[in-house]
Amino acid sequence: MAEEESQSSSSISNVPEGARRKMATRRCEICNTEEAKYRCPRCMKYSCSLACVKKHKTTLNCNGVREKTAFVSVNEFSDLNLLSDYRFLEDVARTADSAGRDDISHKPKSNKFVQFLKNRARRYNIHLQTLPIGFTKRRENSTFFNNKEQKFYWHLKLIFPHSHAKFTEKRVPDDKPLCDILKAYVDPQASDPVICQRLKIYTTSSQSDIKILMKVENRPHNSTRYEELDVNKGLRDNLRGKVVIEYPTLHVILQKFKTDMVLLGHSNEEANKSSKDLIKENSSEEEGEIRDSS
Repeated sequence: MAEEESQSSSSISNVPEGARRKMATRRCEICNTEEAKYRCPRCMKYSCSLACVKKHKTTLNCNGVREKTAFVSVNEFSDLNLLSDYRFLEDVARTADSAGRDDISHKPKSNKFVQFLKNRARRYNIHLQTLPIGFTKRRENSTFFNNKEQKFYWHLKLIFPHSHAKFTEKRVPDDKPLCDILKAYVDPQASDPVICQRLKIYTTSSQSDIKILMKVENRPHNSTRYEELDVNKGLRDNLRGKVVIEYPTLHVILQKFKTDMVLLGHSNEEANKSSKDLIKENSSEEEGEIRDSS
């Protein structure tokens, strides 16, 4: 919160003198009594004091952070917008340069390196398997083991089937609880507004309704099964005794909607029966039914 307020204040300090005089002729849009001194970089509302700034954030559910990719018409484009875009491009260039200098992400994955990862995974009772060179999962896998901290930093793929969305997380510590990983996606307060909108069906659902499943590897294609993971534990504990091909792929589902994912130990008949019950229960919902296309 302090960082957002400081960003709002810093954006005001960069406002040209002419714009400040123009702002002074306006009334605060929150209390409608005092002259405006500040303008929110995100929703462009005028305010007069820190109290009104905080009130507008609570009332309008505004985070006060400028949407850097928002459209600005030519008539409204100012020097401040130009400066902001220039800084945004500088940040992008700096991030790209940092990624290009990252030795770990560009380190060639030799057979020796792969064998090292397998041996370390075996110590935690994780059966790590790799694909031949040239496969997509092999090329994109950024998993590595930190000798100093004695833990894995996993490449992780998250699939949200009810929203038809996929996301990739890199360098996920193996002791970070899955619920904390999901916060950036399903928590309305912690998630990015764009991601929050795309995963609206998840962010508006009860947290207890969200389940994380992982496919059981090395099974016949006609008997695909999934295992439910413990959201309060990290990847190290959840992957014990399981086969992982290159990196973990987690399916985030909602219990109230139908899926074709059969849990280990359940038959197809039981899964179909429970799915039909769920459809019947949720047939009156405004969101409608969501069916897995797989």
